[in-house]
Amino acid sequence: MNNPWEEISLNDYENHMSLDSVKQLQAMNSIMKEQFEAYPVSTAMVLGVAGGNGLEHVSIDKFRTVYGVDINGDYLRTVSERYVDLADVLKCLKIDLINDADQLPEAQLLIANLLIEYIGYDVFQSVIRKVNPEYVSCVIQINTDDKQWVSDSPYLHAFDRLDEVHHQMDEYSLSARMMEIGYKDLLQTRISLPNGKALIRIDFKKG
Repeated sequence: MNNPWEEISLNDYENHMSLDSVKQLQAMNSIMKEQFEAYPVSTAMVLGVAGGNGLEHVSIDKFRTVYGVDINGDYLRTVSERYVDLADVLKCLKIDLINDADQLPEAQLLIANLLIEYIGYDVFQSVIRKVNPEYVSCVIQINTDDKQWVSDSPYLHAFDRLDEVHHQMDEYSLSARMMEIGYKDLLQTRISLPNGKALIRIDFKKG
């Protein structure tokens, strides 16, 4: 059976994420600006790039190559169309991280926002070993109430199958699993969202 993310339309995803009751698209955009500016690197990889939210913050003066990785080929086609000004820097890669992580190139900075939830800690460790980044910047979602992990919205049923691949995350387990493969915490920030949810950004450095 195919991955549920191959069936979710980008319109449904982006419309849901940008609702006033969700506001994750907006929060993620400002976080990605900080992620791209934070470290002295010239190559970066964005896992689960979706429609490319945040790529407008890529400086062509700073970055030689930015890889946008996703399992959904339609998402990647949209990214290429939206960011033609990054054509010399942006490389879109259609890769199933769970089964084909060995196809990933190396990059100095790895960005994984709302992505680890859908591949799990073990696969994420395999991805990091292959990409071999100096810095890793992650965002995970935590629920601060007992409601469902996908916020209620008119687009809710577009995400029905995500339960098949979703893993509940917490910052302590993520830090422990990163430490296992030689990465230390650099910073941790928390962004509160509507609907009793929060985003936790955690950055790591190798060594």
